[in-house]
Amino acid sequence: QVQLVESGGGLVQAGGSLRLSCTSSGRTFSYDAMGWFRQAPGKEREFVAAINWSDSTVYADSVKGRFTISRDRANNMVYLQMNKLKPEDTAVYYCGVVTTGGASETYSDYEYWGQGTQVTVSS
Repeated sequence: QVQLVESGGGLVQAGGSLRLSCTSSGRTFSYDAMGWFRQAPGKEREFVAAINWSDSTVYADSVKGRFTISRDRANNMVYLQMNKLKPEDTAVYYCGVVTTGGASETYSDYEYWGQGTQVTVSS
């Protein structure tokens, strides 16, 4: 059984930083595309960032220049470093895996998802 687990969320003041982590069990995703999405209350899940099998990256315009996605293949981890956080970044953050394609901004392209980690940014 494949499971993704996110961690690292929490409460932070505007302008602060957090680093989210995502690990997996049941399968190694070292050369799969992986992404981060987020969902705020009452809103649809939206794309944040993704990393390809070749480590090329893509970001939503709203986080470009503030967030960085990276991976550690040796430890089967994917990270999302979030700097200069804003109250509008408040959401549950999810990591997902694309097993049959490259990095994607489309929710339905992701085959596996974690349970999410809450990020709350106070003003």
